[in-house]
Amino acid sequence: MNLEKTFKNKKVIVTGHTGFKGSWLTLWLTKLGANVLGISKNIPTKPSHFESIKLKKKIRHKMININNYDEISKIFKSYQPSFVFHLAAQSLVSKSYDNPIETFNTNSVGTLNILESLKQVKKKCVVVIITSDKVYKNIETTKGYKENDILGGKDPYSGSKAAAENIINSYIHSYFNKAKSKIYLSIARAGNVIGGGDWSQDRIVPDCVKSWSENKHAIIRNPSSTRPWQHVLEAVGGYLILAAKLNINKRLHGQAFNFGPSNKNNYKVIELINKLSFFWNASSKIKIKKTKKSFFESKLLKLNSNKVGKLTKWRSVLNFDETSSLVAVWYMNYYRNKNIIKKISLAQIQFYENCLKKRIKNL
Repeated sequence: MNLEKTFKNKKVIVTGHTGFKGSWLTLWLTKLGANVLGISKNIPTKPSHFESIKLKKKIRHKMININNYDEISKIFKSYQPSFVFHLAAQSLVSKSYDNPIETFNTNSVGTLNILESLKQVKKKCVVVIITSDKVYKNIETTKGYKENDILGGKDPYSGSKAAAENIINSYIHSYFNKAKSKIYLSIARAGNVIGGGDWSQDRIVPDCVKSWSENKHAIIRNPSSTRPWQHVLEAVGGYLILAAKLNINKRLHGQAFNFGPSNKNNYKVIELINKLSFFWNASSKIKIKKTKKSFFESKLLKLNSNKVGKLTKWRSVLNFDETSSLVAVWYMNYYRNKNIIKKISLAQIQFYENCLKKRIKNL
């Protein structure tokens, strides 16, 4: 599948374009020749990948809260996008405990506002709404969750994302059914995403690289927790492929899809830190300090991605070493020379595109 052919010169709305995943997705879309309009309420972190790669100069940049339905609706009505990627969210589990109302308003009601605004689009529009791997009722099983497993959520973040999915499904059946609507919508679930440009609070990778850049100890709270780590380009590439496939295959409309790495990428937190430390090549003497977590967090989260592989041909293509190396190289270059970071980000996208061409046939 030729992604450039799909997205070149197309009008695309990306919500949450100033965030970690959103900025990578937006950069990739501009590389493909898309005309992107980004919607975010702010620039969520400092430093910021969005600012580092100077994305504001390449797109139409709107600073609007997705809870402002009137403004969001006006944008959808005037822009008439061909594609929409909805990523705007309050994405931190720890913050959801401190600000549950904000979390539910953003993740649940904000998604409702996007869905309602889609009614203003009068032509064919392909929509991918990104939720989370945490939408599932987590029973701490080693078996990967499938798309038809029960949704749940023990914390406000998980609950808000599961609630958003219920809202999405009600809109699909009530307003965007196959017989009447020109809106074609799928849900993407992914988690444990790491990569350069992530500066979020209470995230293991940015916490470590910040400490290492200052020659300080990296502090982790759960060294034995196991996660199926995946690079941000795996997830973002999956969203693009899903949208491209949905554009030509209406049978994907209304379906949810998991995006996760193979079982071989299940590693403990301490294994990830040690691997990043190795590629960092300057932190071998740094000690890891263990601290107790102050809130509930699942010990194991794993997705079964067989469905998306079967229906779209997507699959994870990076191994653990490649993933870790890309992450470490990005941050090392950031601390050496921030002026070249856009070049580094584009080079990593190109590297990943080459991996797709080599390792996935008949995509």
